[in-house]
Amino acid sequence: MKRIVILSLLFLIGLSSKAQTKEEILDFKFEGVVLNGVLTIPKNTNPKGIVLIVHGSGRTNAVAQEWYSDVRETIGRVGYATYMWDKMGCGKSGGTFNYNQSVQHSALEVIAAIQTLKEKEIPGSDKIGLWGISRAGWINPIVINQYKDIAFWISVSGVDGKENFKYLLQQNLRINGLPKDSVDLIVDEWLNGVKISHSGGSFKAYQNATPNLGKNPFWLRFTQGGITEEGYYAYQPTFMKEELDEWTGLQVYIKDFDSILSNVNCPVLALFGENDMNVDWQKTKALYERTLAPHTDLTIKSFPDCNHNLFECKTGGFYEMQDSNLPFNRCEGFLNAMADWLNEKE
Repeated sequence: MKRIVILSLLFLIGLSSKAQTKEEILDFKFEGVVLNGVLTIPKNTNPKGIVLIVHGSGRTNAVAQEWYSDVRETIGRVGYATYMWDKMGCGKSGGTFNYNQSVQHSALEVIAAIQTLKEKEIPGSDKIGLWGISRAGWINPIVINQYKDIAFWISVSGVDGKENFKYLLQQNLRINGLPKDSVDLIVDEWLNGVKISHSGGSFKAYQNATPNLGKNPFWLRFTQGGITEEGYYAYQPTFMKEELDEWTGLQVYIKDFDSILSNVNCPVLALFGENDMNVDWQKTKALYERTLAPHTDLTIKSFPDCNHNLFECKTGGFYEMQDSNLPFNRCEGFLNAMADWLNEKE
């Protein structure tokens, strides 16, 4: 079965000019593989620090396509450099892309990037901050727990400790016009399919348990035609090693995630789109308030009529920006919120 995680779509290409920054290519090695990165530096000033841009799920071509250029320009405008790289097997990075790379392994990759910046004595490397979207909401807290010299964390569309696809499926079926009873039926079938696969059940049993899910247009598009027998059995052995939450039946991505968040001891800015139909942002907001707020400088801001990628939207649906030709307008106040917060931390 194809592993379902929260995707950060290719809507994350930046939209602004880079008049106040300059760029240079900077590679680093991780487990013997050369990863291609770009360092964006404020012009005419020594950087106050370096903010690492940590990607969400899926392939990247971030360096060539200038992803997050508006975010990087905003961070540069307040005096910080940024460092961003392409994942293994993506862009000009070596190695092979692994869709199922664990978040723990991704965290080690981030730490390798930090170590390279420090070893090369890149200006600003004495103060390292993290910026990350979606899946990076799992990665960056692990980095902060393992590498004790992180100055701050900017979390965009952060996640909780479990599989978010149930929420994504519910919301997008609703947006696509299905009545509540049909949504509930299809979501229940998806959960049953998860249990069957996780327990070692056959592909035939999976198919029998998911007749309506298997025919749903959103599911077929999301899975690029549906789950095949070959794909099911290829993924099942890996999936069976994962832990499912007994109460919800959802996959646990990070064990003891509450404890990991509670160990975060640097200032955190959490930004959410209120029309996020990928991640249950209100659930994550409550999680952050419960685990971070008691002992960390936590600032939370949410933006109405904005989607998972912090662009203006109508519904926040998974394919909305592709299907309805919405303009790539950033949420009003999103970029300024980061700039103002970074200035306040001086």
